Amino acid sequence: MATVTERAPASNGLRVGWTFDWVESFLFVVKAFSAFVILWGLIGYIALASSGEALTGEALRDLIVAGVAQGSMYGLIALGYSMVYGVLGFINFAHGEVFMSGAIVGYFTADAFFRTGMWTNNFYVSIVVVLLAAVATSTALAVLIERIAYRPLRGAPRLIPLITSIGVSFFIQNAVLGLTGPTVKTYPPLTEVGLPEWVTGRVNFGIFAIDGTKLIAVVVALLSMLVLYQFVTRTKTGRAMRAVAEDKEIAALMGINVDRTIVTTFAVGGSMAGVAALLWAILFRGVNSFTGFLPGIKAFTAAVLGGIGNLVGAMIGGIALGVFEGVGPQTILFGLRWEVPLWLGLVLLATGVLAVVSGRARGRSRLYLPGAIAILGGVAGVLSWSQTIPGLFQIKDVVAFYALFLVLIFRPSGLLGERLALEDRA
Repeated sequence: MATVTERAPASNGLRVGWTFDWVESFLFVVKAFSAFVILWGLIGYIALASSGEALTGEALRDLIVAGVAQGSMYGLIALGYSMVYGVLGFINFAHGEVFMSGAIVGYFTADAFFRTGMWTNNFYVSIVVVLLAAVATSTALAVLIERIAYRPLRGAPRLIPLITSIGVSFFIQNAVLGLTGPTVKTYPPLTEVGLPEWVTGRVNFGIFAIDGTKLIAVVVALLSMLVLYQFVTRTKTGRAMRAVAEDKEIAALMGINVDRTIVTTFAVGGSMAGVAALLWAILFRGVNSFTGFLPGIKAFTAAVLGGIGNLVGAMIGGIALGVFEGVGPQTILFGLRWEVPLWLGLVLLATGVLAVVSGRARGRSRLYLPGAIAILGGVAGVLSWSQTIPGLFQIKDVVAFYALFLVLIFRPSGLLGERLALEDRA
């Protein structure tokens, strides 16, 4: 399309007086279609729930609680991604295997206690030792990876340590596979150790009840996050970490040992991954050499979702991702089977066309996106669209990664914004 007037940038991907741009047009279509599907699914779910065709309130609460528990684990792993990126400016894709190694060593420790009877007779001591073993393993491996794989590449272009992290990830996966075998190792059960009923059952809070294991996961994750936040903001070492993340050269001139601070960053991130390994054992119990791959990728998604380099954002992003992953398929995708009424479709179609025409005439490009969404809703009503998706729970991973895709389009800096080093800021 030829240029008509001067270009005026718009936040929704279109321009007033614009020349045709394939990239901007594609992003606009993706934004409009994604927003339409989400709104259609949410409104459809509410309509179906009001007629008794959707999940019960109790089932929906259970999904939300499960999502928060699993998201808390994602958040702990995401802290390692954010901390390393904040200090070194690259994504440590081997961090998922740091988490996995803690879970594997934790399993062998728990299994040894179970075989000797200590798991049943003295469970509290056993679980603390398992936690310490997982944290120690993940911390030691994270420090070892930094010393062997990343420190020699400290001055190299960032693509090189990024590729190295992928190679380290595959190496650890296959090393653990060779040492432990391909079978899934299952942690000993919690039902035979004389625990209080609230741990193995459900905790009643009056209007709703939560599984004890999920409550433990959420509380442990939040406490770990609180301890880490206090460590980073109130201790001398934490201030050194923030100074190195801001500017390594200035930090070195101020007398900070940059190498030691970077090692500390890897160690702290590894310890959080070790705590997450215990939460995985409590929630899912099964581990093998590939356990760290998918949670690691999702934790990276959570870090980007919350804002890379932002510790609070990583935790909030993890919880948000867990909830969206657990609830999204059963609400938004389930709601797509609802047909938009014809009368509503006609109203939306007229409103959408009016919005686009008015925006074009008055030079208000912000009206284009809501107008396009309304037009899509109108077309869905006129054509009686509905979509029944089978196996909703099986596509939860697709929903989780699509959340990352949407965040990168609508808010690339994440929910709480990025916190990057001086040289990384645009």
